[in-house]
Formats: sequence, structure tokens, C-alpha cells
Amino acid sequence: MELNEAQLIPNLAVLGMFTFAGFLVSMLLTPVYTHFAFKYKWWKIQRDKAWIGGGKEKAPIYAKLHKAKHKRNIPTMAGITIWISVALITLIFNLSRSETWLPLFTLVIMGLLGLIDDWFNIRSKGGTAGVKGRLKIFWTILAASAGAWWFYYKLGWSVIHIPAWGNLEIGWLYIPLFIFIVLATSNSVNITDGLDGLSGGILTFSFGAYAIISLFVGQFALAAFCFTIVGALLTYTWFNIYPARFFMGDTGAIALGATLGVVALLTNSVLVLPIIGFIFVAETLSVIIQLTSKKLRKGKKIFQSAPIHHHFEAIGWPETKVTMRFWIIGIVTAAMGVIVGILGRG
Repeated sequence: MELNEAQLIPNLAVLGMFTFAGFLVSMLLTPVYTHFAFKYKWWKIQRDKAWIGGGKEKAPIYAKLHKAKHKRNIPTMAGITIWISVALITLIFNLSRSETWLPLFTLVIMGLLGLIDDWFNIRSKGGTAGVKGRLKIFWTILAASAGAWWFYYKLGWSVIHIPAWGNLEIGWLYIPLFIFIVLATSNSVNITDGLDGLSGGILTFSFGAYAIISLFVGQFALAAFCFTIVGALLTYTWFNIYPARFFMGDTGAIALGATLGVVALLTNSVLVLPIIGFIFVAETLSVIIQLTSKKLRKGKKIFQSAPIHHHFEAIGWPETKVTMRFWIIGIVTAAMGVIVGILGRG
């Protein structure tokens, strides 16, 4: 349904209330989380191995840049305050079979997967700083497959919208597309979550953009869901900006990344996702380019360090400057994505 002028003002007021509720509930949960996090020492085990090379190569540049953080105990798993807040509000006030059930399922299931990974990280089980990458990918694909099945067989989704062109029927290919999008977004957000405040800010802009798109295509419950996440993310970012009091961990990054992908699919605007989430795309591509260069050029690198936010640190940008400038890019591309997502529908 399309929103008329009489509906717009009261609907915006309600959406504002959902944003405030997400902020308030997560703000109330944060002291509970920090009490247990500091009491039981849920310290993030900083990596000393590179993202590329299967996590087996030393990362001296990264270790040098973040030497101070290695000395400071910073708890992880703060992502639980985000998805618990969103889950409580959605279950009580905003549960919709067609609009919020699947993104909520994705947020919680992937949050639990990330929670397990974070727990292994803080306890360093088996001598590793988290669950092995292949196992995480397997469980992500498994969860995404369940979502793809629901989309295709229960909700009847089999088309993607091409901006300024129209819907393209792809049939059963929607299933592998769904799995790819969830896998890509969950990993790209996880890769981006490397500087204080960076992922929290970019995720806020991204979910805010999709909230606006959802509202304009008549998916009010989904818009309210996205604004609830925005509110919870604002609380998290309040405490995560430099110097970070805590990290969201995989329980936040993987869950929110996968959920962002599901929201893009639900609004039938998945082709707008690379614009809205441009920073996530750039971060992931920097890792792929770095890895490809090292394999094909006998160890030679394109960037001093990957993901690319560490490259800018390595050339002398302070961490806060990298974060702020990436935020600015994120705001601009999110706005561009909203314009393309809305006007592209004709």
C-alpha cells in the first residue's frame, strides 16, 4: 500500500517511538551486560594473525597499530544487548508473519551463532580465537537456506527488482541468491567491525536507509523493525565510539549483517544494497584484492594492511579520522541508495 499525506505524520510518530524504544531498552540492558562482562572478564582476544592467508600469517602492522588495545581489557559480546532489545520490542509490539518474522529469526539465530564464536574467543578453546571459519560459513549457509526456503515456498518470492527497469523473474534461482546475500552481508559487516564506532555507525545509516525504503513501499512493520534496530545501534555506538568501552563481537556483526541482507530482500531492493552498504562492499573487496595480489604476485600487497580501514591507519590517519570519514561516506551512499531505491520503482 502507498502512504498518503494523512497517514504519513502519525506513522512517522509511531516509527519515532520504535526508535526511542530500541534506544531505551538497549540502554537499560547495557549496565546489566557490562556488569557481567567485567565481572567474568569477557575480554576480546585480539588477533595477531592476518584476515588473509587463512588466519595463519602474522599481522605485524595491525599489531603495531592496535598495541594500546592489546594492553587494555575490552569486553566483547555486546551485540546481545542489540538483538535482545529488538527481539523483545518486536515480539511484543511488532510481530508480522510477512514482514518481521523472518528478519527477527535471522537476527536471533545468527546472533546465537556469533555468541558461540565470541564465547570460544574469550575462552580461547582449542587454542583458537573463535570458531573456525569453515564451520561458521557452514552454519551461516544452513541458516540462510532455511530463510531461502521460507521466502520461496512460503512467501512466494521469486523476483528481484531492477531499479528503473522493473521486476525480473528468476524462479528457483532466488534460493541461491538469498543464501549468497546473507553470507556476503554477514561476512562483510564482520570484516568492517575493526575500529571503534565504525560498524555501529555504518549499520545505523544502512538500517535507517532501509527503514525509509520500507515505509515508502508500504511495509510499515518492517520499517518499524529497522528503526528499532537503529535505536539499539545508537545505544551501542554511544559506548563503542573511541575509546570503546566494549565491542559488539560476532554476536552483533554477523547477526546484523545477515539481517540487513534479509531486509534488502524483503523490500525487493537487493540491488540497492551495494550502494547503501558501500563501505561494507569496499572493505570486503579490499580483502579479496589483497589476497589475490599476494597469491598471484608472489606475496606482493596492494594495501599496507587489509581490510582497508587498517591501510588508512597504516599511512598515518588516526583511528578516529578513519571512522569519521567512513561515516561521512556511509551517510552519502545511504542517501543515494534511498533515492535509487524509491525513484527507481517509477
